Amino acid sequence: MPDYRHDLLFGGFLTPVAEPPDQAVGLAVAAERAGLDLVAFQDHPYLPQFLDTWTLMSVVAARTERIRITGDVLNLPLRPPAVLARSAASLDRLSGGRIELGLGAGGFWDGIEAMGGQRLTPGRAVQALEEAVAILRGIWAADERGGVRVDGGIHRVAGAKRGPAPAHDIGIWVGAYGPRMLRLVGRLADGWLPTLSYLPEGPASLTTMNALIDEGAAATGRDPGAIRRVLNLEGRFARTGGGLLVGPPEQWAQELADLALGEGISGFVLMSDDRAVLERYAHEVAPRTRELVEAERRGQPPCPSGGSQNGGGSSGR
Repeated sequence: MPDYRHDLLFGGFLTPVAEPPDQAVGLAVAAERAGLDLVAFQDHPYLPQFLDTWTLMSVVAARTERIRITGDVLNLPLRPPAVLARSAASLDRLSGGRIELGLGAGGFWDGIEAMGGQRLTPGRAVQALEEAVAILRGIWAADERGGVRVDGGIHRVAGAKRGPAPAHDIGIWVGAYGPRMLRLVGRLADGWLPTLSYLPEGPASLTTMNALIDEGAAATGRDPGAIRRVLNLEGRFARTGGGLLVGPPEQWAQELADLALGEGISGFVLMSDDRAVLERYAHEVAPRTRELVEAERRGQPPCPSGGSQNGGGSSGR
């Protein structure tokens, strides 16, 4: 697969635990201070041990200044898209353009149905997400005339007023694994947001799944390079290597650079609630990965571990 040459993003995937209630907020503030680009939060509204993710994102936005914020991924069956569109635009304006919208079609249907959501078949879940994207983009298009009308099989709006416009073009990043959903990402989304441990064959799955996204993009005349690929990942720092992302920071950087250059991944979101691990990831892995990728893109050999040709990588913004 090609390198789509996006700026690299490094983030933390933080658990929205309800006790203690300030844990996730404190970790988000620490992630920003460490220099990470993004904080992400899973969204399971049916689990009482978790805070509501949108409320948490709002507090994090108020407590931070630079870092980008996303649901990873927001539970679309329990978040009506027209309301979600206004929520996202409002928070984006209030935060100075720092919100991205990670969306999921649903999966834990017993919990969703228990909360009043509709249980959907896989095919209807794809349909629902496609309808939701049309509604989201229609509401955000504040400069267009007329109301938003989507007469879908699951989601409908009949003349919903447009606006407010977000402060920036909010990226719609979809968590997807099946062929139909991956092609939808290529046709309609701004990004793909999978989790490494969910890939059926690990990193080897990326080539096939990226090809399906590119196929969907080509079918509608889109440039596949317009779609950002962001990967949730787990790892463990160790003195010696013990497998993918188990080893010293230099090993992590080499492996992430390989994913960027060989599989087109441009966002790496570490699943961890350990402040020291997030800080080490930000201080040692992120800059070295950027250095390796930038050197390859310039056609120059990278400096030895710990060195720098240009005083540091890009901000990833």
